[in-house]
Amino acid sequence: MTLADLVAQVRSSALGPDPATCSVSVGFTTRQGARHATRGQSYRNTVVSLRVEEAVGSCAVEDITDGEVHDCVGASVLELLDHPSPAIRTAALDAYLAHVRPHHLSATKSITVGPGSSLAKSMARAQAVVDLLDPAPGDHVLVVGVVNSLLHHLRSRGATYVACDLKGGRTEWDEPIVTEAALDDCDLVLASGMTVGNGTFEPLLSRAVAAGAPMVLFAQTAAAILPWFIGSGVRAVSAEPYPFFWLDGGPTTIHHHTERPS
Repeated sequence: MTLADLVAQVRSSALGPDPATCSVSVGFTTRQGARHATRGQSYRNTVVSLRVEEAVGSCAVEDITDGEVHDCVGASVLELLDHPSPAIRTAALDAYLAHVRPHHLSATKSITVGPGSSLAKSMARAQAVVDLLDPAPGDHVLVVGVVNSLLHHLRSRGATYVACDLKGGRTEWDEPIVTEAALDDCDLVLASGMTVGNGTFEPLLSRAVAAGAPMVLFAQTAAAILPWFIGSGVRAVSAEPYPFFWLDGGPTTIHHHTERPS
């Protein structure tokens, strides 16, 4: 399975309705800045989201104009699969697949992240993700797309890790964040769905398969895309479609996929 294979199946209507008949009714951008209470670091995210029927597909992006997003409204999924922006192509594919295989029907397990502060919700989401990864004490984990709450739970489980992110920097514990993924001696890979939007997912997956390191993904970006790779090097996906946990202090839902959609 490759992303090109998946897109080809969508184009041919092999997975659902003709994408030429599925249009985007709403397009929007979410720009977020956050610094959890007691944490020493802040971060920023920009996410483009497209709605197809009841489903919203999303992709994190460094930046995008309002005009680019507005121009998607009324366009078909088929048209947007050829859009020059990888983020818009990803969001359109994600929305289509969430429409034809809704998470609440295809997930192995749906989990409610209870109400609370931004830190409490981040920690609860991270615990659910690390539970899905299920590292043994002493396991060495490559973490691609650094989230300090995930690192906290890996540390609490007795796992060690290499923190990797294209932006570099330092973790909350002042550890260096590498900008190139190194799979040497790693037992598991825990990666963000943002790797789909920035083009690093398939090279990382190929290297993980070659190294014999199972991959688990936590996905806001490409949440409905990545379950299709289960069994092709991906062991499981924690999918979190819009609205994301950081948008609302009330309960939100994540979906764990351990089987490929059918």
